Amino acid sequence: MDKSELVELILQFRKERNWKQFHSSKNLAISLMLESSEVVELFQWTKDHKLPSDKKEDLSNELADVYYWLLLLAYDEGVDLEKALEKKMKLNAKKYPVKKAKGVATKYTKL
Repeated sequence: MDKSELVELILQFRKERNWKQFHSSKNLAISLMLESSEVVELFQWTKDHKLPSDKKEDLSNELADVYYWLLLLAYDEGVDLEKALEKKMKLNAKKYPVKKAKGVATKYTKL
């Protein structure tokens, strides 16, 4: 499925359950953060900061949850994610020029 088909699947899922009434942008953003926290939780207390192989399916599910809420929030707010990412990457390229940022994890304000 492409992104537009996924959005339609999500919208149909929401419509069938009459959940739009609960989906304010604030609530969608909170749900996005909660699911993102569940991704981070999978890495908590891991050895060498690596995800154990038996947690790969859990990671897949949690990332899908994050993507669900991200797509829904972007749809409801009228954000074209592809255009937004393209614009942001151009901005990042200016903030983090290769000559200054290559091989360092310093915030752009400190480069």
